[in-house]
Amino acid sequence: MTAQLNIQPPAETGTYAGIAWCLWRPAGEGPFPAVMVMHGAGSRKENHADFARLAADNGFVALTFDNRGHGETEGDLDPTVVDDLRLLAEWLAARPDVDERRVAARGSSMGGLMAIHAGAASERVAAVVAICPAAEWMLAEDVRRIADGQPPAPDSALAQMRIDAPSLAGWLETSDVGDAVQRMGAKPILIIHARGDEVVPYTHSEKLFELAEEPKKLLLLEGGDHRSAQHDAELQGESLRWLARAM
Repeated sequence: MTAQLNIQPPAETGTYAGIAWCLWRPAGEGPFPAVMVMHGAGSRKENHADFARLAADNGFVALTFDNRGHGETEGDLDPTVVDDLRLLAEWLAARPDVDERRVAARGSSMGGLMAIHAGAASERVAAVVAICPAAEWMLAEDVRRIADGQPPAPDSALAQMRIDAPSLAGWLETSDVGDAVQRMGAKPILIIHARGDEVVPYTHSEKLFELAEEPKKLLLLEGGDHRSAQHDAELQGESLRWLARAM
């Protein structure tokens, strides 16, 4: 006999302002705390369904979505991505099953970068979890190459994305996640990074942690790689417990 897995599907799916999303929610009426789940470069919303299911099991409404230039969402990735995040945070907070005072942003890699920008830009985002967060300069050189008419490197995540290269390069070259983490002010932030990350050096997270105001927490993991911290069940549970306390 073949074993059948009972994997919880999203409670709702849809699009908002051209952004494709999936939503998981706990049983009951709420209002519940909520978390926006932001994927990395070249990824998509389905790749973080594991965290969304765990979040719902722990009493959170969880929203996964495809950024512009990814998956089923319309349009190319460009500087309006931060406006999209602010719009989604407002939409999520306005749901009757969500506590508008307790909406968090959680992202990994490029999603970690975007989660920090969302925390800085949106009054609705009350706390941030950034996992192996990238920096703008880590993406800017490759995006500028594309803007100048050169193809992306074969192993680049940009090869899997739709981007408005000239405008995106301009935004990356003039934005700074370090400045964004300071603009978050006293919003709680948890930063998680694997010391063995081969894509984003863990020292980048150390610098962000130094710039952030209290309350803040930094978890540096021995070994691991760029993806391991995103999908580790123990770390996922710890981040949800931290969010419940922080918000």
